[in-house]
Amino acid sequence: MNGLLFALTVLTLVVALVALGWPLSTWMARTYTTDRDWLVERGVHRLLGIDARSEQRWPNYLRGILAISVLGVLLLYGLQRLQQFLPYSLGLPAVPEGIAFNTAISFVTNTNWQSYSPETTMGYTVQLAGLAVQNFLSAAIGIVVAVALIRGLASRTGAAGLGNVWVDLIRTVTRILLPMAFVAAIVLLATGVIQNFDGFRTVHTITGGTATIPGGPVASQEAIKELGTNGGGFFNANSAHPFENPTGFSNLFEIVLMLLIPFSLTRTFGIMVGDKRQGRAVLASMVVLYVLFTSALVAFEAAGAGSATAAAGAAMEGKEQRFGVLWSALFGSTSTITSTGAVNAMHDSFTPLGGMMAMLNMMLGEIAPGGVGTGLYGFLVIAILAVFLAGLMIGRTPTYLGKRIAAREITFASLYLLTTPTLILAGLGLTFAIPAVAADVAKTSIFNTGPHGFSEVLYAFTSAANNNGSAFGGLTANTAWLNPALGAVMWLGRYLPIVFVLALAGSFASQETRGTAEAGGLDTHRPQFVVLTVGTVLIVTALTYLPVLALGPLAEGLA
Repeated sequence: MNGLLFALTVLTLVVALVALGWPLSTWMARTYTTDRDWLVERGVHRLLGIDARSEQRWPNYLRGILAISVLGVLLLYGLQRLQQFLPYSLGLPAVPEGIAFNTAISFVTNTNWQSYSPETTMGYTVQLAGLAVQNFLSAAIGIVVAVALIRGLASRTGAAGLGNVWVDLIRTVTRILLPMAFVAAIVLLATGVIQNFDGFRTVHTITGGTATIPGGPVASQEAIKELGTNGGGFFNANSAHPFENPTGFSNLFEIVLMLLIPFSLTRTFGIMVGDKRQGRAVLASMVVLYVLFTSALVAFEAAGAGSATAAAGAAMEGKEQRFGVLWSALFGSTSTITSTGAVNAMHDSFTPLGGMMAMLNMMLGEIAPGGVGTGLYGFLVIAILAVFLAGLMIGRTPTYLGKRIAAREITFASLYLLTTPTLILAGLGLTFAIPAVAADVAKTSIFNTGPHGFSEVLYAFTSAANNNGSAFGGLTANTAWLNPALGAVMWLGRYLPIVFVLALAGSFASQETRGTAEAGGLDTHRPQFVVLTVGTVLIVTALTYLPVLALGPLAEGLA
């Protein structure tokens, strides 16, 4: 019976994504190609002194993104440190320096890593004016970087401009994220997600005791948390909390929100480059990877592992009864493969191989379909590498959408692909190589010894470098080492790839279109392209991470 219900859930998910994604993709393409500004947008342009018709080369586009990000970190850090003076602080003190730094970096980079309990640490002003605002801005930055790369590939004249970053950001918020988040919040309210300013309520329990129940404006933050693939929860239990995710329907709806924009952007890509077949090929590749890795995670969780799980009848430890094994696994896989990082079950309690699949979802580069914008531009970098390899194999100059892939382009693509593994492995290595740090981590941070404890630290750096934000719950990350180390990894893992993507976009934009994709020897809209890109993803991921996985989740799972 559970299998039938799960199959119907998956079918409903597919129907919802197709029904909503088709018009959304068209709307997003129109948003980034029209010359018409809305009245409110023109007002913001005048207020900020923006010339909406000016084109920016990639260094200027990058400077705008870095400027708004640095300002966001400073403002969010300041809000947290001044919390006790703000309205609706709920009597909570200032957020400690280490947590404030880590959290500011986390939310600005779309990671939303939380090494604290939000409901007892952040008042409503910080939650709304700080965290929720960055949920919108960080999601918008991911989308506009993808749009800039699309423009670079779609450019036919050799003009080096990629658009205007300020116009793109404003349109993304006003035309896409705000309207969708408003509708999503209404739906979440209807499912039982709370939205109030009640603070903490003391209630009498049926046993005669008392309990303190927190309230808050949850639905509005939950909507953009999932829609923008942000992931930071209003409560410490995240989407396992009944105030954030009360029913099976809300669980399915939140999965739809996580996948909607990333999958829809593939068709937007096809429309903007003038060949919808290209978008379908990218979508097919993403779907193959999503189905493959999600099926593996669901299978490992459904099978369970060990005598305790067999005796209990299912791997339910750390999972909510209202979701069960299958729906928890589907949510967990979607969350880690989309860079959302929201959880409706504790990933630390997944079976060893199930936890490994959650890590692998992130190690893929979160490109199936990945985060909003980040998944598309990450996949396009892989596609460029795949086309380059195909050109080498047949001895012809590789081109993608008529753009030549030469030494400069492949250098940027290679630097992009090397950044995240370097950050993960360097952070992990330093943690265990520095004697004082290793001793402190073993004593303070790691809850479990052996391979699982190693996996906890590996998961943390994987999540931070990929801007995911989920964690193995057994790890205590609020320490003098992990707070700044993970903060640095989150920042570099976000903005170094953006530098290389925009440089790549600028390089393509400066080229005049030379022939067609077929001139490079590979039809990039056919099944061969799908097979080649999926194979490239799997080979690169396996060669990079298999050794370190063998020390953690593989060792634990095979034991």
